Amino acid sequence: IKKQQQDVLGFLEANKIEFEEKDIAANEENRKWMRENVPEDSRPASGNPLPPRLFNDSRYLGDYNAFFEARENNAVYAFLGLTAPPGSKVGEHLLTLSL
Repeated sequence: IKKQQQDVLGFLEANKIEFEEKDIAANEENRKWMRENVPEDSRPASGNPLPPRLFNDSRYLGDYNAFFEARENNAVYAFLGLTAPPGSKVGEHLLTLSL
Protein backbone atom coordinates (compact mmCIF):
# COMPACT_ATOMS: atom_id res chain seq x y z
CA ILE A 1 0.00 0.00 0.00
CA LYS A 2 2.79 2.42 0.92
CA LYS A 3 4.54 1.95 -2.43
CA GLN A 4 1.28 2.60 -4.31
CA GLN A 5 0.65 5.72 -2.23
CA GLN A 6 4.14 7.00 -2.96
CA ASP A 7 3.68 6.27 -6.67
CA VAL A 8 0.46 8.32 -6.87
CA LEU A 9 1.89 11.17 -4.76
CA GLY A 10 5.08 11.23 -6.81
CA PHE A 11 3.15 11.46 -10.06
CA LEU A 12 0.88 14.26 -8.81
CA GLU A 13 3.78 16.25 -7.39
CA ALA A 14 5.99 15.78 -10.47
CA ASN A 15 3.18 17.00 -12.70
CA LYS A 16 2.30 19.89 -10.38
CA ILE A 17 -1.27 18.67 -9.90
CA GLU A 18 -2.79 20.14 -6.76
CA PHE A 19 -4.31 17.65 -4.36
CA GLU A 20 -5.48 17.25 -0.80
CA GLU A 21 -4.13 14.27 1.08
CA LYS A 22 -6.43 12.56 3.60
CA ASP A 23 -4.56 10.27 5.95
CA ILE A 24 -7.00 7.52 6.94
CA ALA A 25 -4.58 5.80 9.33
CA ALA A 26 -4.33 8.75 11.71
CA ASN A 27 -7.77 10.30 11.31
CA GLU A 28 -11.04 8.43 11.90
CA GLU A 29 -13.08 11.15 10.13
CA ASN A 30 -10.99 10.73 6.96
CA ARG A 31 -11.41 6.95 7.14
CA LYS A 32 -15.17 7.31 7.54
CA TRP A 33 -15.33 9.82 4.66
CA MET A 34 -13.44 7.47 2.33
CA ARG A 35 -15.59 4.45 3.21
CA GLU A 36 -18.79 6.42 2.69
CA ASN A 37 -17.66 7.84 -0.66
CA VAL A 38 -16.38 4.67 -2.31
CA PRO A 39 -19.32 3.35 -4.38
CA GLU A 40 -20.80 0.00 -3.42
CA ASP A 41 -19.67 -1.63 -6.69
CA SER A 42 -16.06 -0.54 -6.04
CA ARG A 43 -15.80 -2.05 -2.58
CA PRO A 44 -14.15 -5.39 -1.86
CA ALA A 45 -16.40 -8.41 -1.32
CA SER A 46 -15.34 -8.47 2.32
CA GLY A 47 -13.75 -5.87 4.54
CA ASN A 48 -13.25 -2.19 3.86
CA PRO A 49 -11.77 -0.48 0.80
CA LEU A 50 -8.03 -0.03 1.08
CA PRO A 51 -6.07 3.06 0.07
CA PRO A 52 -5.00 4.69 -2.08
CA ARG A 53 -8.35 5.87 -3.44
CA LEU A 54 -8.68 8.94 -5.65
CA PHE A 55 -11.51 11.45 -5.75
CA ASN A 56 -12.13 14.67 -7.67
CA ASP A 57 -13.89 16.77 -5.04
CA SER A 58 -16.21 14.08 -3.66
CA ARG A 59 -16.58 12.18 -6.96
CA TYR A 60 -14.94 8.78 -6.74
CA LEU A 61 -12.36 8.18 -9.50
CA GLY A 62 -10.90 4.82 -8.59
CA ASP A 63 -8.20 2.89 -6.81
CA TYR A 64 -4.51 2.50 -7.54
CA ASN A 65 -5.07 -0.12 -10.26
CA ALA A 66 -7.37 2.24 -12.19
CA PHE A 67 -4.87 5.09 -11.77
CA PHE A 68 -1.98 2.88 -12.93
CA GLU A 69 -3.90 1.70 -15.99
CA ALA A 70 -4.81 5.28 -16.94
CA ARG A 71 -1.18 6.35 -16.54
CA GLU A 72 0.05 3.47 -18.69
CA ASN A 73 -2.46 4.46 -21.40
CA ASN A 74 -1.46 8.15 -21.25
CA ALA A 75 -5.01 8.96 -20.11
CA VAL A 76 -4.33 10.02 -16.54
CA TYR A 77 -5.69 13.56 -16.92
CA ALA A 78 -8.97 12.18 -18.30
CA PHE A 79 -9.05 9.65 -15.44
CA LEU A 80 -8.53 12.43 -12.91
CA GLY A 81 -11.23 14.56 -14.55
CA LEU A 82 -8.71 17.28 -15.36
CA THR A 83 -7.82 19.19 -18.49
CA ALA A 84 -4.13 19.45 -19.16
CA PRO A 85 -3.63 22.99 -20.47
CA PRO A 86 -1.19 23.24 -23.40
CA GLY A 87 2.34 23.68 -22.12
CA SER A 88 1.21 23.27 -18.53
CA LYS A 89 0.49 20.41 -16.20
CA VAL A 90 -1.78 22.19 -13.74
CA GLY A 91 -5.33 20.91 -13.30
CA GLU A 92 -8.52 22.81 -12.63
CA HIS A 93 -9.96 20.87 -9.68
CA LEU A 94 -8.68 19.83 -6.29
CA LEU A 95 -8.06 16.12 -6.10
CA THR A 96 -8.50 14.24 -2.87
CA LEU A 97 -6.25 11.31 -2.17
CA SER A 98 -7.18 8.99 0.67
CA LEU A 99 -4.06 7.35 2.05
